[in-house]
Amino acid sequence: MTRPQPAPPLPDTHATRQALIEACLWMNARHLNQGTSGNISARVADGILITPSGVPYEALTPDAMVTIPLEGLPDGTGGKPSSEWPFHQGLHRARPDMPVVLHAHPPYCSVLAVQRRAIPACHYMIAAFGGEDVPLADYALFGSPELCANMAEIMADRHGCLMANHGSTVLGETIAKACWRLEELEVLARTYLFSSIGGAPHILSSGEIAEVMEAFQSYGPRPAAQEDQR
Repeated sequence: MTRPQPAPPLPDTHATRQALIEACLWMNARHLNQGTSGNISARVADGILITPSGVPYEALTPDAMVTIPLEGLPDGTGGKPSSEWPFHQGLHRARPDMPVVLHAHPPYCSVLAVQRRAIPACHYMIAAFGGEDVPLADYALFGSPELCANMAEIMADRHGCLMANHGSTVLGETIAKACWRLEELEVLARTYLFSSIGGAPHILSSGEIAEVMEAFQSYGPRPAAQEDQR
């Protein structure tokens, strides 16, 4: 498997920190998370910015975001990071092409996670997550080294996963892209659950998903430089 090129870190600025807070507020407002159960992190030049542990999103300020190293234990200064910091750290090391990690407990994703069911290619948008399915990471205690290892392994070639008896996690090239994937994943989970009520959903083939992934390469607006050359 060819690994994507590492992405540059996000700037550690007031705007970036505020955007992380806005992402937390957004996912609760969209009913993709509840309370402070979710968390978000971004790779920056000095390590990883991550939400603090147990602070209501409405009370977060840019200065409250915690910086942890890309490797090793937090040094204990600048606040207590989210209890999920180990798997955030592990994913940032395993996926340097994705500077943003977003974790939440969306209702439909959580139902599938409790049932311990991955999401097969029931819809072409599965391709937005890097492969033919959205896999399920094995259960381990939150914040544990075992969960960290499970997540790093299963997300080696995926942009999102379900977490057994827990919730879901997505990766993003940007904060906005991570939010987009989280909502798309919840829609996929709902579609898969509902399509199983009256029968069995038809699953797209490997070839069909490969076609979608190729088509996604040219999806969206052109970069500004290309627009200027028209």
